[in-house]
Amino acid sequence: MGRLYKVSEVARMLNVHRVTVLRWICDKKIRAIRIGKLWMIPEEEVRRLLGGKQEDVAVLYARISREDQKGDLEKQLKTLEQYATARGYKIAEMITDIASGLNENRNGLKKLIELAKEGKFNILVITYPDRLTRFGFKYLEELFTAYGVRIETVFMTEKSPKEELLEDLLFIVTSFAGKLYGIRSHKKRKLVQGFKQLLKEIEGE
Repeated sequence: MGRLYKVSEVARMLNVHRVTVLRWICDKKIRAIRIGKLWMIPEEEVRRLLGGKQEDVAVLYARISREDQKGDLEKQLKTLEQYATARGYKIAEMITDIASGLNENRNGLKKLIELAKEGKFNILVITYPDRLTRFGFKYLEELFTAYGVRIETVFMTEKSPKEELLEDLLFIVTSFAGKLYGIRSHKKRKLVQGFKQLLKEIEGE
């Protein structure tokens, strides 16, 4: 039978997270032997895996902050599709959100996490880091890594970070005003309009 390899060793050889290897074992995609509390993988099985690695399955994620930015949403998806296709990835799904990057309750983001938990894909492709989230990108990256998903970013920096930041500030003020005065309140509309005017004055300086 030859040598037996630990899960962590096989994960390094295949350039995947150890959780992914354990999931493959549970799904009977990898032949392994249980020794005490540990799973050990026979040498011939490791050779088989190295000869034909698991197919790269990607989910593409795009996000815009407002409805009037749908043209940019289409551009993001086109860029992501070209990127994934050029690398030979199988595209499992394209997921989008129209919401601020500060909003943690995005339906698209929730779906991404659920699909990752279910092991439906192993690569998440985004155009910029802040398309996934404005803050806390590293935490989400660690979460997806724990589910065996690697995040790939087409571009590393946003073209206009100031504009995106101002939009997120507006989202915070709008959400705060809605909770304080009510969604349809006159005071809420007045506060939001006043803040929009302030942003215009700041941009004009």
